[in-house]
Amino acid sequence: MLTSKISIARIIWSRRPLRPPNLNGQLLGLRPFTQNSQLLLVSKAAPRPELPYLYVPSRLPQASSSGPFQNQLSRYLTTERKQHFKQEAKVFLKYLFIVNVGIVSLGLLAALISIEVYERKYPTPPEWTFRSRNIYRAARKIEEPNYSSSGVVGWQDIDNNYASLLSRLEDPDLDGTGLELPDNDEDRVWVFGIRKLGFTRKGLDVSVKSEQWRRGYYAALMGAARAAENLDEWVFDRTRGMSCPREYMIGPSNPRPKPVPYGAAAPPLEGNCDPASEPPQTFYMKLLTSTGFTSGQRLDAALAYADYLDWKGLHESAEEMYDWGIDIAMGALPTGANNVVNTRTGIINSDATYVSSNLLKATNALAVHHAQTNKLSTALPIFLSVLRARKQLSLPYVPDPPKEDPSRLQRFSSSVKWVLVSPPYPPPPPTGDEAPIRTPQAICEESAIMAHVGEILFASAQDDAQPPLAKGQKTLQKQQQGLSWTRDAVDISESTLSSMSLNSLDERQTCADCLKLGMDNWSMMVRKILEDQQKIWPAKERDVGSHRDWFWGRQNLEVAEEDEDRWQRELQLVNERMSHVQRLLNREDSMKKAKEASIFGTGMIFS
Repeated sequence: MLTSKISIARIIWSRRPLRPPNLNGQLLGLRPFTQNSQLLLVSKAAPRPELPYLYVPSRLPQASSSGPFQNQLSRYLTTERKQHFKQEAKVFLKYLFIVNVGIVSLGLLAALISIEVYERKYPTPPEWTFRSRNIYRAARKIEEPNYSSSGVVGWQDIDNNYASLLSRLEDPDLDGTGLELPDNDEDRVWVFGIRKLGFTRKGLDVSVKSEQWRRGYYAALMGAARAAENLDEWVFDRTRGMSCPREYMIGPSNPRPKPVPYGAAAPPLEGNCDPASEPPQTFYMKLLTSTGFTSGQRLDAALAYADYLDWKGLHESAEEMYDWGIDIAMGALPTGANNVVNTRTGIINSDATYVSSNLLKATNALAVHHAQTNKLSTALPIFLSVLRARKQLSLPYVPDPPKEDPSRLQRFSSSVKWVLVSPPYPPPPPTGDEAPIRTPQAICEESAIMAHVGEILFASAQDDAQPPLAKGQKTLQKQQQGLSWTRDAVDISESTLSSMSLNSLDERQTCADCLKLGMDNWSMMVRKILEDQQKIWPAKERDVGSHRDWFWGRQNLEVAEEDEDRWQRELQLVNERMSHVQRLLNREDSMKKAKEASIFGTGMIFS
């Protein structure tokens, strides 16, 4: 009989206990989140030995009683920290290098932009060396009135720059290749006392050089002459390297020196001083005696030298230079043009077949010289002959045909090209030997001559041989003639200025100067006439009171009152006209300043 198996348990109990076993510390403890553990290791890591040179304590050990220096401090620069500091140093040096490169690049960019701006403002011959071109630009830049914050032009620095430039242009090893220099060193001017830097006082033959080189050389000579004029009667102190007027110098030649202004340096001693510059005639005569310049350049030098002599009070020498200028202009006339100017009086003949621009310029300058030296009777016929010659010009002015307005893309592309590409050296100006053209600028110059004629007629309206009342009537008639010439000059200048092209800034500036001259003369003339009429008013009243016929005397008095009212109205009209003209002149100044303030000296309009 089979035994029953019901008593045997059907569910076999698992041998694995339901409760996790107690490993009794075999496993590691709980892993805190603030510490790194090595649970990923297969086996338990062995403890790291605490050696003195590897162990980094958590806090500094306490100094023993035997001394503070017996216990060594642990190292601060660990391997990790060294790597970190090296990385930080590399980053710092990298950024420092980038910043320095950026600063240097910006400085070079600013220098290049400045060179380009002044190169376009004051062009230099491309065949000059970079150093010579830079010296010329620096001299012209210092010569600007707004260059210094004080408004004082540093003519000593300008003179030094032009002297250095001339020495380089006349050096056969630099920019003077092909020039024949005199062998006599006594005729040379040494710059800064250096025997290798100097220029000669004698004229040179510059015809072997190009036209651009000659034009730049001429500009350097004229610039040196301008600096020498402004340094006239100045001395240079060798010990302190400073210059000052001669009147402050202490020495036997100046026994009563002028006291220096408050805060200025001590006055120099005569024994330590030299002339601040060469005399202006050195540069003017060198230019006049050189060969290779055009007649227009030589004429401008002669007229500038004559003007300097007038300023010095040497009027006879100045008149000789004006005559020399007329000879230069007549020497360049074409063959067959004879009897153009009366060389004794300077009057242009009415039957002259050919009159050049240089001849008109020279005779006009001679007339101005006579007017400034109070030779009105000599200056008036010269002015009238110049005016007649200008009005008889046979070549009419033909304006340029109107151009089609370019598209916006064309304007933008031309502006970008203009900024990126340097413009070529300007073409040569007219020599002045050709007959002038009746341009708007020439018409404005005619109005200036008319203003001079009116000024001479007004100033010469004096006759002391007449009684006071008769003298006033005769004087008034002559003054009215001069006033009439001045009115016509103002009308011509204003109408010409209004019709000029806005792009012709130089011609507009010339016409604006003529207009200002005419308005100033007109205003002074009316005020002078009104003042003279008020002075002779008591004489008119006495004349009316002593007249036998009461009716006619009263009528003359009413006429005199009407004359006075007339000049009051004339003065009011002049003031109103002056305000209108002043607005025109302000507009011209604004246009000129806008051109100077725009990029590279020329406005750029893309739209």
